Amino acid sequence: MSPAARARLDGAKLRAQLEPVVAALGYDLEDVTARRAGSRQLLQVVVDGDGGISLDDIAEVSQAVSAALDETNVMGEEPYDLEVSSPGVGRPLTLPRHWRRAAGRLVQVQLAAGGELTGRIVEVDDEGVTLELPGKKPGTAGERRRLAFGELGRGKVQVEFNRPGAKDDLDEEDVAEGDVDGAATEGGDDGVDDDEDEQS
Repeated sequence: MSPAARARLDGAKLRAQLEPVVAALGYDLEDVTARRAGSRQLLQVVVDGDGGISLDDIAEVSQAVSAALDETNVMGEEPYDLEVSSPGVGRPLTLPRHWRRAAGRLVQVQLAAGGELTGRIVEVDDEGVTLELPGKKPGTAGERRRLAFGELGRGKVQVEFNRPGAKDDLDEEDVAEGDVDGAATEGGDDGVDDDEDEQS
């Protein structure tokens, strides 16, 4: 088996191993990747939840993932570092749950039939989304357009400094410092040790 094929297989094994662990805590496993970082392996786990995810939540997931990895030895005997984080606003919207969690946000979306739209997500259900398009005058609302999930390509949340109705939106300082999503990291020699370092 080629190294590339082995890496893909390992990624599938890691997802199969960790997805139920993350789900048991009430979160979704968005992504998991393992790559070489110098003399160690770096395992990056991205999680999210309907109500968002805090640093405390990330620490909880990190501890559960560490325990699961220790029990199965899926990472082998090589030393590795574990990094658990949330997706952040840059995560593309590709699944229904992504669109649901972005309700109220201004998004730019590629249409499956070609072209793109920019609008605010005003409704999301099991079939698709409703976007409120910009009005003819700046700052005014325009028409609403209903799109089924099958009509949508990738969407991307647009950063707004003064999003209507939002109290906890990103501000200019947050964006400038890159303080968008939190991460918890752990490292170990034969897996993950007891020393845990949380960082934002």
